[in-house]
Amino acid sequence: MPDLRLRRAAVALLAAVALLVVSGCSVVVVGRPRAAQPPPDDAAPGRVTVVGAVEGPIDLLARNALADLEDYWAEQFPDVYGDRFTPLAGGYFSVDPASVDPAVYPQGVGCGADPSEVEGNAFYCQAPQAPNSDSITYDRSFLEDLAGQYGRFIPALVMAHEFGHAVQARVGAPASSIATETQADCFAGAWTAWVADGEAAHSTIRAPELDELLRGYLLLRDPVGTSRAEQQAHGSYFDRVSAFQEGFDDGPTACRDRFGPDRVFTQGQFTSDDDLRSGGNSPYGVVEQLVQESLPEFWTRAFSDVLEGEFTPPQLTAFAGDAPGCAAAGDADLVYCPPGDGDGGDDGLVAYDERDLTGPVVEQLGDFAFPTAVSIPYALAARDQLGLSTDDEAAARSAVCLTGWYGAQVYNGSLSTVRVSPGDIDESVQFLLEYGNDPQVLGDVQLSGFQLVDLFRSGFLEGSAACDVG
Repeated sequence: MPDLRLRRAAVALLAAVALLVVSGCSVVVVGRPRAAQPPPDDAAPGRVTVVGAVEGPIDLLARNALADLEDYWAEQFPDVYGDRFTPLAGGYFSVDPASVDPAVYPQGVGCGADPSEVEGNAFYCQAPQAPNSDSITYDRSFLEDLAGQYGRFIPALVMAHEFGHAVQARVGAPASSIATETQADCFAGAWTAWVADGEAAHSTIRAPELDELLRGYLLLRDPVGTSRAEQQAHGSYFDRVSAFQEGFDDGPTACRDRFGPDRVFTQGQFTSDDDLRSGGNSPYGVVEQLVQESLPEFWTRAFSDVLEGEFTPPQLTAFAGDAPGCAAAGDADLVYCPPGDGDGGDDGLVAYDERDLTGPVVEQLGDFAFPTAVSIPYALAARDQLGLSTDDEAAARSAVCLTGWYGAQVYNGSLSTVRVSPGDIDESVQFLLEYGNDPQVLGDVQLSGFQLVDLFRSGFLEGSAACDVG
């Protein structure tokens, strides 16, 4: 079989965005109500002092988050690290680089930096001989822009990430930059779960806002093609989202224990001049051939090596607009029909709408969004052959998780018919966030984008055991 190479275009991010943070098959339940409790109050200005802050919404959100972060780590640090958490000695600084009054910052901001240097940025800084060491500094106008695009919780997320670096300053950080940054994402996820559970005195988050947060992480990834060994590497989209969800699901102890030298990162650099010259994805026809060859190969091997059975590949075909007659809904974009069910034939049918789904996702998101999409109904065919359900929410959860398992085998180079290039697994995350809630794609399942990505992540990292299969 031919060796079909997927390529992912390098994405040039604005420098300010790229530098924002310099320094099982589970279903997540979020936003649980706090019975018989009033809504959180804003933290009083005296509770947390932010030098340079004004009484605008961004500074208020940041101050509330910082107050809750102090409470959270005072509570968690003794259990996780066996010691008392020492508050940040250098304090907090808010800056609007377009309107700086030097008198407000007599010793500069974090570690004595000029306030203008924080433009488009937020950072934790520790330099014992410098003024304002052990501090967090942020550009409030930049956070306002991000909040306008990705929701009001973004300033709190940035504070949580930078506070994670403060935790690392007290206990030691991982050896590499990419592990250090993603561990801070994990700490931010653990705190966010605490907020979602209603434990915070001043911060709140609703379930739909979690989807916005994950979309925001796309801006915070390194440019596609960046080496994971780069001095300031922060991680791919999948790496950062995965770390955040790991903390959200499993808490700060997981963040402490799972960022050693054996941690898997999907970030990687382009290795051929062809990748660099094209800067793009494979043509649609090439990707379609990849789908037609790699999914049967994956599931045939999965049945033989893991599931102890023999897999019969279903018929795989495209349509344009009108779903096959055996589809449960005529407007469905992804279809699985069991054997003998009308157009299902003797071996079953997996079909995809190339006009309304796979064509647009390749153009909008990238080439690996196509196999990610088609892998979901294909996994339903595999479940059917295992005697498992194919038309309920449990089936949808399992199919998304199994798509993560398929993605891992592609990423690991285990299939002879395909290799990935940097950024391809990021496209799986984008597809699930952008299309996963569309009833024409996954049917009427009540799963958020956050939950779908979490399911994919479980399959990617844990394999079939996380997916209610085998």
